[in-house]
Amino acid sequence: HVELVESGGGSVQAGGSLTLSCVTSGYAWSEYCMGWFRQATGQEREGVAVISSDGRTIYADSVKGRVTVSRDNAKNTLYLQMNSLKPEDTAMYYCAADRPMSCSRRSDVWQDVPDFGYQGQGTQVTVSS
Repeated sequence: HVELVESGGGSVQAGGSLTLSCVTSGYAWSEYCMGWFRQATGQEREGVAVISSDGRTIYADSVKGRVTVSRDNAKNTLYLQMNSLKPEDTAMYYCAADRPMSCSRRSDVWQDVPDFGYQGQGTQVTVSS
């Protein structure tokens, strides 16, 4: 049974930090391309970050410099460290995974994450001003 389970969301004030986690199971995730996307109420899904199996990362311009994506393949866990949070970061955050070739070297590959084949149920992040 393939599963991605996010945790770590919550409510913080602007300028605060959160670290999201995504535990995966049911497949050999270490070779997969993984990432995070988010969806605010009434908005389109938006890719946030991508990380390849060898740790190469690409970020959306809206979060670059404030967010770090990482993975621990031994623990089958994906992370998203978010700093200097802004009210506009308020959204449901989802982790996602896809085949290794999805981690292309395009600078805007983060836009593909909402279409990745495996997705979790999401964790809510709320940032107040």
